[in-house]
Amino acid sequence: MADLQEASITLPSDPASVTTARSHVCDLLVTWGLPPDSPAVDSVRLIVSELATNAVLHTSGMSPTFTVDVRLERSEELHIGVTDSHPRRPQRLPAAVRQDNGRGMVIVRHLTRESGGRLEVTPTEDGGKTVWIMIPWAVPVL
Repeated sequence: MADLQEASITLPSDPASVTTARSHVCDLLVTWGLPPDSPAVDSVRLIVSELATNAVLHTSGMSPTFTVDVRLERSEELHIGVTDSHPRRPQRLPAAVRQDNGRGMVIVRHLTRESGGRLEVTPTEDGGKTVWIMIPWAVPVL
């Protein structure tokens, strides 16, 4: 496997794009050697769903598109970033707040930590942000 594999897809900020983002990333991971029935695929599927949903729902119309970047570095660490052009960082809700939504980042943080990874939010040059997760690659290097 090459030292660096990467792919990117830009989609309209529309709820239907969440499915496309999720499928795109999971198909890439399988192409890069992750077994399709791996628990890691399920975790990444949910993480991408939550991040893409946030990019669609919480940008207040300020981001007509969002981009999903996937990068595998040296067969050791998988990076997935979702970029939108809204400057507001994801908000952490207090545990006592009762809402039907707003728990996506809690899920993302939990799954990322459970996978031995980390989460970062970085600003973009155009004033938006990228929410990154970095997790160990689950396929042994041969």
